Amino acid sequence: MTIATAGLERRAQIVSAWSFDVFDTFLMRACTTPDGVFERAYELSSISRTCPDVSASFVQHRIQAEARARRTAKDKRGASEVRIDEIYSYFPFRLFALTRGHLSDLVESEFAAELELCRANPDMLRQYLDMKRAGHRVGFISDTYWDSAQLARLLRACRPELTWDFLYASCDHGMSKSETLFAKYLAEEGIDAASSFHVGDNDKADIRGAKRHGIRPRYYPQATPQLASKFQRETALFELLCTCAPSRLDHGARTLRRMVAARSVEKSPAFHLGATVLGPVMTAFDAFIAGRCEEVAGPDRKVALAFLGRDGFLPHRIWHELRGTTSAYLEINRRVSLIASADTMQPLCDLLSKVFKIDAPTFGDIVKIMPPKVAAFFADFPDGIAPGEDLAAALPELMDSGEIVALAAALRARLLAYLRHTIPDFDDCTDLVLADLGYSGSVQKALRRVLDLEGVKIHLHGAYLLSLDDAFDDVAEGDSAAGFISDLVVTPHAKRMLIRNIALLEQACCSADGSVRDYDGDRVLREINPRPASQIALAAELQAGALAFAEAADDVALDFCLNPYASPDVAARWCAATLARLLLLPDEDELALLGGMKHDVNLGTHALAPMLDVDFIRDQITARGLSAACTSAAPPMWLAGSFAQLSPSHGYLYTLFGANRLPADVFEEHPCGTVQIGLFRANGKATLENVTVHRTGLGELRLRIPLLRTMGIATVALPLPKFAAEGLLHGVTVQSGDDIRDVAESQDVTSIAAESLISASVQRNGAYYRAQNEDACLLIPVAAMTHDIAIYSIAITPMGSSTK
Repeated sequence: MTIATAGLERRAQIVSAWSFDVFDTFLMRACTTPDGVFERAYELSSISRTCPDVSASFVQHRIQAEARARRTAKDKRGASEVRIDEIYSYFPFRLFALTRGHLSDLVESEFAAELELCRANPDMLRQYLDMKRAGHRVGFISDTYWDSAQLARLLRACRPELTWDFLYASCDHGMSKSETLFAKYLAEEGIDAASSFHVGDNDKADIRGAKRHGIRPRYYPQATPQLASKFQRETALFELLCTCAPSRLDHGARTLRRMVAARSVEKSPAFHLGATVLGPVMTAFDAFIAGRCEEVAGPDRKVALAFLGRDGFLPHRIWHELRGTTSAYLEINRRVSLIASADTMQPLCDLLSKVFKIDAPTFGDIVKIMPPKVAAFFADFPDGIAPGEDLAAALPELMDSGEIVALAAALRARLLAYLRHTIPDFDDCTDLVLADLGYSGSVQKALRRVLDLEGVKIHLHGAYLLSLDDAFDDVAEGDSAAGFISDLVVTPHAKRMLIRNIALLEQACCSADGSVRDYDGDRVLREINPRPASQIALAAELQAGALAFAEAADDVALDFCLNPYASPDVAARWCAATLARLLLLPDEDELALLGGMKHDVNLGTHALAPMLDVDFIRDQITARGLSAACTSAAPPMWLAGSFAQLSPSHGYLYTLFGANRLPADVFEEHPCGTVQIGLFRANGKATLENVTVHRTGLGELRLRIPLLRTMGIATVALPLPKFAAEGLLHGVTVQSGDDIRDVAESQDVTSIAAESLISASVQRNGAYYRAQNEDACLLIPVAAMTHDIAIYSIAITPMGSSTK
């Protein structure tokens, strides 16, 4: 009985508690990173008026001031905890035309920024109130430069009725959670550590700090390491592409993404990518489309909205899920619209000029006829396959324009019948908004000609994710076109880089159907879909994740009082950074997931082009140099991904080039000497020639050896010890042609197989080699030349002290 009574008395004395970290746990900030508070403090302070456009300098000086204050405190007091006024005492007042008398003003500006940006986390608030109702003591323990009074004011500003049993600010006690703040809390509050919990986001301070004092921790990470890495890259791209814009104030867009991800159930990698990257981009675009519809609407206007298939398939699904209002999914493409708009031969020639290769059956499928002269034209080409540009140039002489005009009139009638069936009350509409991923508005312009030819008085308004804005000057009067990511959001250079890699986004947003080729009443006649079933399933999973984000975003934004699309300009910049990160700086998991995709050309052919080709990039760099490789035409369709697959640093160099931030005098090659090489003819005779050795900005050596067919060279001998006795051989390539300038610039590069190279006294192990004596050579066999000129290029990274 005595033992039982003692046990009851002991349990009665046990006090259990739940403590919560404050920032990034109980309170969330509507900015990309915590130093977004500093950026907003700058905007609220008088400095933004006296020293405009220096927010980056303000933020960095604010960070440096805190670091100096903490170092000084550590030296003087043995602990690095400081108050906010101590931090600003190290701020460079004079630089910003202030005096030390403005210290309190800066503190107030920063606190006002906290009040504006902080939101109570509803998930944490529910847990907090549940524990309080369960009889636990509840409160807060925070590593912060705000004292307990300021912290209390901030908490109650976010949740006016909030109460607590304890509140510990590290700056009040001169100790952090990683030090002895938890011990002080346990002692002063009489808390039983073993029966208490602490919730926080910082592994060192909240998790390990609590464990060290016997408190059971509950980890609440801000984001997974993978998502945090994506965010970091997005910020780097934002600062690169959206210069002079605040890079931390996003109206809570990133916080929204973090919270949606935190509430999501773990599914497939494709679903996760759709939910964390594709969904945020498309949801922001959806808000832009809604804004465009509002701009067009007005008295006596009847506005319809149509999403252009196939790339508009995902935006249409998101619009339907979020808004449920009437909109049409319109299956129309460049080929159909251009031919339907033809009243001369020119639209068909324009279309064909954009086709890389085409054969007679494909041409017949496009125009529905096969004139004898056209058939004879194809017969003159190997395998009957001709370059689209050549066909476009010859076509006016191969067929009568009247045939095209009659063909176009019939297709135009079928297209209009389809429009009337698909778009409710089509003939009563005054305005039609066309939503699409975009670029130059070719379908909108062709549809304008179709409507004009048929006397249909409907104004057309493009709403595009990305726009080539210099292509919109010829939009018809009364019509309009606007891009969400316009040239006012990112520069034209950067825009073209994004569009060069846009095939990845097109495949992710695309419908599972083949491309439209014609109409039969209300029925769409489609081409076969050449994409493999596995790719269609992958796109479906990406879209499912994107839809899940879109559906959850409204509720989460409401819970956290976030309005990420309140400012279209801010939303567009962060949408650009999010999309650019995926297209330009993918991580290894994304390359593995998406790299196997193929792109269907969708111009009347069934050709599939690869997304990635890392060997192509390596060969282009060897033969033409880094900058020229960055300008390579498709395929591969995902050029940035191909660079990133070579190495993350190559991916970033490509991005710098596309943003016009890669100085040629730093990264291009420069002569660094000459070397005498041996040229051996088939008859055994040899000559010695001097060739220039170039050094690139990445420290590689390049040799380019031009050969004439008349020289009859069978082997090239490279005396490696003369310029790089040890190193990595990246490759040997050859370009051929009949004009030296054309050959040097040609993208048609052939790699020489490593096993065909002959090592004379050269030790080789994969790419690594080492000359074993001063007479060592690398022998390169020269294939029989079918053109007048060939250029052999060699790329080497020298190692050690081998460079001569």
